[in-house]
Amino acid sequence: MRERERIVADTNCLVSRLLLPSSVPGDAVRTAADSGLLLVSEATMNELADVLARAKFDRYINLADRQQFLRLLGRVAEFVPVVYPVRECRDPKDDKFLEVALNGNADLILTGDTDLLALHPWRGIAILLPAKYLKR
Repeated sequence: MRERERIVADTNCLVSRLLLPSSVPGDAVRTAADSGLLLVSEATMNELADVLARAKFDRYINLADRQQFLRLLGRVAEFVPVVYPVRECRDPKDDKFLEVALNGNADLILTGDTDLLALHPWRGIAILLPAKYLKR
């Protein structure tokens, strides 16, 4: 039996899953959660919580539902402690996703971020656009 694929989804993909569940990134995150194992860290969850707390999302989905999404993600995802820091992305704010991937022994990173995509493949870890992930 094949082991479940270990996947890091960046913040924008996760936000898309919540706000636009039928979008390509939303479908990719759903597929990743259904067939693989999502990996998160304290830093990636904190960033997601900060983004989802922004008032600009109030017009699309209420704060309680956004907080519920965070709680559900926390239950289905594997929390990865970051033992080995990474400083390799041209945008240092994206290093947190590389850290989860490295420390969590990820198979791939799901992102639309060009700074991360430019590294594909990184240390043997695929970095894919949501559409490419879905087409595999």
